[in-house]
Amino acid sequence: MKKTHNINIGNSIVHIEEDAYEMLTNYLNEVKNHFSKSADDFEIVTDIENRIAEMFAEILAAQQKQVINIEDVQSVIKQMGSVRDFETLEDTEGEPEVSSHYNSIRKLYRDTDQAMVAGVCSGLGHYLDIQTKWIRLFTFLSIFIFGAGLLVYIIFWIMVPKATTRIEKMEMRGEETNLRGFANTHLHPLAEQSRGFIAGFIQGIGEFVQGTGKVVFKFIVGGIIAFASFFLLALIVVLAVFLGLWSSDVQNYFPISMVNEEYLFPMSIAAFIILFIPLLGLILFSIRVGFNGRPVSKVLSYGLLLAWIAGVFTGIFYVARVSTEFKEGAEFAQTTPLNSFPVYSLNINKARYFTKEDSLNYRIDATRYKGRKIMSSLDDDFNMPRSISFRMEKSLDGKVSLNTAFKSRGKTFEVALKNAQNIHYDFLQEGANLNFNPILHIPKMANWRGQEVVLVLNIPVGTEVRISKEFNRYLNGYDYWNCEHDEGSQYTSWIMTETGVKCKFEKEKNDN
Repeated sequence: MKKTHNINIGNSIVHIEEDAYEMLTNYLNEVKNHFSKSADDFEIVTDIENRIAEMFAEILAAQQKQVINIEDVQSVIKQMGSVRDFETLEDTEGEPEVSSHYNSIRKLYRDTDQAMVAGVCSGLGHYLDIQTKWIRLFTFLSIFIFGAGLLVYIIFWIMVPKATTRIEKMEMRGEETNLRGFANTHLHPLAEQSRGFIAGFIQGIGEFVQGTGKVVFKFIVGGIIAFASFFLLALIVVLAVFLGLWSSDVQNYFPISMVNEEYLFPMSIAAFIILFIPLLGLILFSIRVGFNGRPVSKVLSYGLLLAWIAGVFTGIFYVARVSTEFKEGAEFAQTTPLNSFPVYSLNINKARYFTKEDSLNYRIDATRYKGRKIMSSLDDDFNMPRSISFRMEKSLDGKVSLNTAFKSRGKTFEVALKNAQNIHYDFLQEGANLNFNPILHIPKMANWRGQEVVLVLNIPVGTEVRISKEFNRYLNGYDYWNCEHDEGSQYTSWIMTETGVKCKFEKEKNDN
């Protein structure tokens, strides 16, 4: 049984036998005495101790033991070399010979001491044993190959560590990491040169990121967490609305009106999962990165991933089901004869259409509302798309008429035709005034299936038409508003010719 000591060498705690401890102490004392004349003796001895600690760790790991014995210390001293081997080194000229048993294997580091930007080129120069100026020239020229050189430089900047310690710098240059190598760097120190404005600027940015930048980064991460949490809460509120917890009429709003009632619940849940899980993941990731939180457990991570994939497939399935409802198209048309006038005025009629059910629900009767009109709110963009188009054509029989085409789609032709027949559209002629409703109506709780109304006003040649500028807002069609004559007027004036409708004032100008 041997007595052991616990020593701290190279910031590592090592268990060592007493005789081995005495041998190591004598060896380190010789090293300290030899380098005591150097200005950076403390740094050199510290690096030597770090190297010995690394070698001890390798021995313990390779032999799977916990205590360093005297044979291990002798092995380390043999590899590192003794002070007596190069006592006369400072008195000799030229470079010391490299021991024949040393295998000069260079390690790749970034040489920030001789850097122009980040030390990538100078580090590669050491590793490949090529002058740095050729590496820099090649890198500069490769930038013009679709920016490949810049991309590779950035990748090396991120992936390759910089040489910080003396040992790393020696390994970068392929120098021995033993006493001979440390003695060599003692006689010929590792040179440092000015890194220039660019390297200094990059270093300043790095120091900012490590200092003030960390605070700014945490503020940014906090903002991301706050915004993501807000959208997460909003998503929960929207889901509640879609499920009818706060409003039972959500299915009457576009584009929800496209979805069949039986599909609404599973599609709402699927959409919620698809959006909720990425937002939750962003919050958890931001907390971990910005505030050093613990990583999410693998069980929870895989569970969320599987739930998100299930939500995506469910959403795709029901979207495909809804798309089949638009497979076939159908339309029917009706022609309404109109009273003839030399000049017509076309207006938007905002009076609201009410069904018998609406009249009962709102208690609307002829006695209470005689001579009154109930106006629609036309600022709601969630009823359905603008699905009314209007145009004027030359009448072939000299009569005035309005042709109204009702169009819709459905899963089959019969369903599409039924959807078209259920469209209600209001039009009213009051003398020379033609009043068009800006919206079409479909039965309450009915699904939107591309319902559309196409209005064609047939008028004889020479008939003048004054069109309200509101047509541009509510009805699709020709540019009937683009016929300015009097900026204060609410109408544009048009006239039917043999070749089609034209702006009245442009026609008069051409005739003159």
